[in-house]
Amino acid sequence: MIVIMRNGATPEQIAQVVERIQEAGFRGEVMTGAQQAIVGVLGAPIPSELGERLELLPGVERTQRVSKPYKLASRDYRPFDTVIHVGDVAIGADEFIVMAGPCSVESLDQVLRTAHAVKAAGARLLRGGAYKPRTSPYSFQGLGVQGLEYLARAREETGLPIITEVLDTADVATVAAYADILQIGTRNMQNFALLRAVGRANKPVMLKRGMSATIEEWLMAAEYILNAGNPQVILCERGIRTFETAVRNTLDLSAIPVVKKLSHLPVVADPSHGTGKWYLVRPMALAAAAVGADGLLIEVHPDPDSALSDGPQSLNLDNFAALMTQLRPVTSAVGRHLPDAAVAVAPGR
Repeated sequence: MIVIMRNGATPEQIAQVVERIQEAGFRGEVMTGAQQAIVGVLGAPIPSELGERLELLPGVERTQRVSKPYKLASRDYRPFDTVIHVGDVAIGADEFIVMAGPCSVESLDQVLRTAHAVKAAGARLLRGGAYKPRTSPYSFQGLGVQGLEYLARAREETGLPIITEVLDTADVATVAAYADILQIGTRNMQNFALLRAVGRANKPVMLKRGMSATIEEWLMAAEYILNAGNPQVILCERGIRTFETAVRNTLDLSAIPVVKKLSHLPVVADPSHGTGKWYLVRPMALAAAAVGADGLLIEVHPDPDSALSDGPQSLNLDNFAALMTQLRPVTSAVGRHLPDAAVAVAPGR
């Protein structure tokens, strides 16, 4: 349920609504828009009589039930866009945010070289995997804590915040001690224990869509994080599994405007996993920006041919810089801002 306050409702009137909600055994969340405040009622089940009593309070325009199963993630609950702040980076605001870096952290030199290059091209966050979920148990599984330390060193040198994946509830505290954003990968989208654990962490969470998940299942997974007390959730469309074999996954660009209509949470796209082929990353990145994504998650490696994981879908440093140049007119056309590159780099493979 939400309580919609009248335009011009005073802070005292809003506080009185929250107090009555708490007296009834529920929690009130105040959400302030440009002209109007809304108070969300958290808890279940909410009796209809509570709404009737709240509508009698001064400053209240009306109450409204949220019918969607993903109540906290729903735009019915929160009509204002959520903006996630990570240092001076605002995800979901006017700036188009690009997060870039290697699929796997392999060495300190690799991470530092990549971090400096993607920052110079205009990236705002550094991505990199220290713990890697791999289909084969014999594939490279990541450097673990050493990889987190390398990422932290890169953040120290470049100022780029870090986004990295957490795989297990036992690792949440360790990863959160290093990372600025915790990433939940496609295989863990419905790992409900892990979702609750990152929901209790005081860090933003990026939730990737499951490889066979419907949009409603994806939003319900986000609901677990929100319900655990963490409002800082970013959604990532990373492609779904279909009958098509020409690409690694089918990047569902239609999901971006659909989710933006259904939910207030920011949405980014991952064209690297979404296609599995480096030469498809550029056109799909441009398309994602055009359909309203709030940003991109892109795999970049100094030497993709020697990468320990996902080399075929990784851009090299020159290719990433060229993509950033091509992105600027597209983001500008849809009313978004992309930072200028610090250094011009020639395009290449």
